[in-house]
Formats: sequence, structure tokens, C-alpha cells
Amino acid sequence: MPSAIRSLPPPSKKRKISKIDNAQAIKKLEDELTAAVAKNLSLNPLADLLSLAYDVEDPHDTSKAIYALYRVFVVIITNNKLGLGGDEAAKAVKAWIWERLQSYVDFLGGLLRDKEKFLRTSALQIMFSLLKYLSTSYTNSSTSKKTRPQFHHSHFRKIVSALLLSPSSKRKSDAPHEDGGLIDPDVLSQFYDTWFSVYDDVRWFFLRDAATLLTTHPGDEYPNLAVNLLSILERLSTFPTEQSELNAWWVVELGSKPPKLKKSKKEADASSDEEEPEQNDDEGKADDDWRKFFEDEPAADEAKAKAGGVRLHIMTVHQSLHSLSSHRAVFTRAWLTLLPRLSASGNVEKTKAMATRALNLMHRGVMPHLTRAILVMDWIGACVDMGGSVGLLALNALFVLIKEYNLDYPSFYTRLYAFLDREVLHLKHRSRFFRLAELFLSSTHLPATLLASFVKKLSRLSLNAPPAAIIMVIPFTYNILKAHPALMVMIHRVGVDDSNDPFIEDEPNPVQTNALDSSLWELLSHTSHYHAPVSTMCKIFSEAFTKPNYTMEDFLDHTYNTLFETEIGRKIKREPALAMESDVKVFPEEKIQDTEADSMVIDTPTQRDVISELWTFA
Repeated sequence: MPSAIRSLPPPSKKRKISKIDNAQAIKKLEDELTAAVAKNLSLNPLADLLSLAYDVEDPHDTSKAIYALYRVFVVIITNNKLGLGGDEAAKAVKAWIWERLQSYVDFLGGLLRDKEKFLRTSALQIMFSLLKYLSTSYTNSSTSKKTRPQFHHSHFRKIVSALLLSPSSKRKSDAPHEDGGLIDPDVLSQFYDTWFSVYDDVRWFFLRDAATLLTTHPGDEYPNLAVNLLSILERLSTFPTEQSELNAWWVVELGSKPPKLKKSKKEADASSDEEEPEQNDDEGKADDDWRKFFEDEPAADEAKAKAGGVRLHIMTVHQSLHSLSSHRAVFTRAWLTLLPRLSASGNVEKTKAMATRALNLMHRGVMPHLTRAILVMDWIGACVDMGGSVGLLALNALFVLIKEYNLDYPSFYTRLYAFLDREVLHLKHRSRFFRLAELFLSSTHLPATLLASFVKKLSRLSLNAPPAAIIMVIPFTYNILKAHPALMVMIHRVGVDDSNDPFIEDEPNPVQTNALDSSLWELLSHTSHYHAPVSTMCKIFSEAFTKPNYTMEDFLDHTYNTLFETEIGRKIKREPALAMESDVKVFPEEKIQDTEADSMVIDTPTQRDVISELWTFA
């Protein structure tokens, strides 16, 4: 029995030996392949190294395998084993190596969602490093008379697909994910901080290929594709606004100054053909169509046209990378392709959540960089119809289009007036509504009839509003009345109350509500409000309008909790009376009959406990 026990090694020792064997096998195959590339021998061990990388279960062995493959492929690429040109035999070898490389890149793409963080970050770094080596190799092996810098499109599209489609990890020991293909936060931060926000060529190609990916992959099969792209674009806080800002390149060769655009269309087409290497780039042929779409708007003046008003659809890739208008074009196309997908979800709550994220950065992070900001008008108008906080954010974006981009939208204030329903003063986004309403109604050129409708409707809604909401309505109304003296008649008109009010509450058009012929008797009623701050503030309308405007931010964040804390924290100037003696009898006396043993009836006066009687719920 003891000998049998000694013949069985402990499990830990067995795992240690297996791990050492895997590491030795990886090192041996890597040495063989490095020597084979140097001596121009067979590269068949490459398939064995790939199989080993797929089969190992320990994540550290997987890390060693993918780095070994990376070093082998770098040696292959730098020795021009994947370059352009060559005879038929060389092309056959290149095709075989290319298939192995594609399988390796697909495996790396799956590792972007692995449970091990070091595998996720390593996989992304390797993919981008290979992009640089492949692009440089294609540039050096270009057959054109004048060498032009190249960018390896097909490999970069693999990176974009791995980021946006987020396929599951193919490593055997990795557990399956249940998040439906959402990009990992660590991978997202690494991609944005290291490449997307830094290098102009990576950003340009990513925006172009991301839009193409959206058009070729339906939303019902890839529901999180648009979500992943939005997660990346919403982080983009910087975008080039000057030509001189295009100065950072991941593929260094692309930083060279491109040749000037030839005036002859045939020459330009020929130049464009020479620019693209033979990479099985099937999607690149359709690029001209979308680029022509952004050429409809003419240049603002002749000087601008002479300076850089070249046609985008006849520019080569190298020239496009150095053109600010081309960067704006791919940015516009990416957003115009993304926005409809955000609203196409069958889940209403998810649709509103995605629309809110996009609208939060629309006016400051999207519109200024579009070729024409008015292109997003239809999507914003559809968001207004959603109502609620989404509709308010959409109204803000719509107001920016009207104010800064000359959008003609006559029904804007009608849409804003529709938000004044019985719920607006009770919902959590009421502070957002007052912030935006203060901005929208700040112009002194608005007609008095329009402003009177807003003031009157808010006053009417305040009758059944909580104190925190009334405290917002009072300074808001005061500021509007002070800025528009024509409305002062509404607080001085007597004889108009709830019995003869001409205000048409159900009228959707704010110009036809007869609000200017009414009065603000609703605010007058708040002078007897049970909450002391409300009744005190309402007295401001009975005084001369000599005080400065209220700062609305001081009133927008009040709730029941803040009001209560304010009251209990208030300093008491005079102690209230806690008890008092009075001879006045509040409750009536009534007589009750008390029967004693001698059957003699005696009338005894007593007070009736009315409070106890009322406090009965049976």
C-alpha cells in the first residue's frame, strides 16, 4: 500500500510539470520558426504553435504563446514574407501565412473579452503593434514608382470588429459571458487613452470603418454594436479644429506630407488607384459614394475654397488623412449612421437611455464638428416626441440648432409649451426643465402673449404642486415679469378669479390661450400657503419690482428633505408659547346621567372629547 501511494505524484506536482512542458514547447517552436525564417525553410511549425496557443488552459501559458506568435509574425513581416509582389509560389506561401495570421488575430480579438485582464490588454497591444509592422511592410514593398505610405486596412478592420462586435473568448478555460457582447471597460479605456484620442490616423480609419460596420451588421443580430460605438464616441472630448492639429500618427509613414491634388480627374483617379494596395479590400470601393454626400455644401468664400476646398471623393487616403474636412466627414458619417440605430431598439427604456447619452453631448461634442449640424435635425425632432427628460434634452439640442445654425423651426415654443402638463412639477427632471426654460425664454424679443401663457400655465399647475416646486415657480415668474413689463397687468388685474378666468387651459397653442387677459390669482392664493417660505416669497408680487432678478440655481435643487432640513436648522429668534391658560371653553358642555344606588338622577356637566371622536377610523 505505501508503494502504491508513492507511485502517484501529488496533483500540484503534475500541474507544475505540465506547465513547464507547455513553456518548453512554446519556446522550442518559436526558435524553430525564427531559424526557418532566417534560412528560408518551411514554416509548418507555425500551425503547431497556433494549435498549442488554442489548447493550453493556463492563462499564463496562453500569454507566453500569443507573445511567441507575435515575435514570430514580426520576424516574418520584417523579412518581407507578407509583402506585395512575388511569383506564384511566393504568393501561395503568403496566402498560407496570411490565413495563419488571420486565425491568430481572430483569437486575439476573442481575448479582448477574456476574464483575465492581462490577456485583454496584451491582446489589444499586440493587434495594434502588428498593424504598424504590416503597414510599414506594405509601404516598403509598394510597386508604385513613387513610394506612398500605406495603411493595412484589412487588419485594422479586424481590430474594429473585435472592439465593436466583442466576440467571446476562444480560450478553453474561459467562462462564457452573459453581457451580450458589450465591450470590456478596461479594453475601452486602453483603446481610447492609448490610440483613439491620440493618433489622427487611428481615429480617421476607426470612424470610417465603424460606420461601415453599422451598415453591414443588422441591429437585431448585433444589438450591442451601436452601444459599444456610443461608449467610445461619447468619450471623445477633443477633435481637431485646425489643420495644424493633424500631427500625430500611429503609422509613422503616414505623417509625411501628401502630394497636392491633381486637377485632372483622370490623374486623380489614377493616383487613387495607386494609393490602395492589393489587400482584398472589398469595402474600399464604395468609399466615394458617401464622400460625395458631404460635398453638397459650397465653400463659404473664394479664399476658403482656394485654401482647402478640394473635393473629398477624389482625394487619396493619404491626402484625406491630412485634410480637416475629411476628418469632419468621417465623423459626421459615423454619427449619422449611429443615431438611427440608437432609436431602433425594441426596448423603450433602452432606447431612451441611449438617446439620453447621445443628447447629453450633442450640443458641445457633436454638432460643432459635423460638416452640417442641421443633418441631425430629424433625429433630434424624433427625440422631442419621446417627452420626459429625453424630450427636454432634445429641445436643448434643437434650440442650439436654431440659435447657432439658423434652423427654421417655428413650432419650437409650441413643443416646449406641451411639456407643461400636470406631471412636470412632480417629476425628478423638473429642475432640468426650469434650467432649459429659463434659457429658452430669456430673449426680450419674444411676444408677451407667448410668455403670458407660460407664466399662467405654471401658476395654474402650482395649485397642486409640492412646496419645493412652488419655490421654483415664484422666482421664475418674477424674473419673467421683471424682464417683460407688458405682463405686469396680470398681477394688477382685479376681478378675475377661478370663476371667470378667460385662460384656456387645454389650448395647445401658447399664442391663443388668452393668458394675457387673465390674472395670476393662483400665486396670490399661495400667500396663505401652509409652508411659511412659500407664503413669504409670494408677497414679492405685492411689492415694487425693484429687487434684482433671482438666481434660479438657488431654488432648483430643493426637495422635501432640503426644506425640512432648512426648517429644523433655522435659528429661533423668539421662543414660541408652549402652553397657555384660558377661560374660554372651546368645546361645548353636555350633561350625562349618573345613576346611583338610590336611583337618584344627577346631571353632571362635562366636556365632550371631540378630538377622540374625530380620530376614529373604524
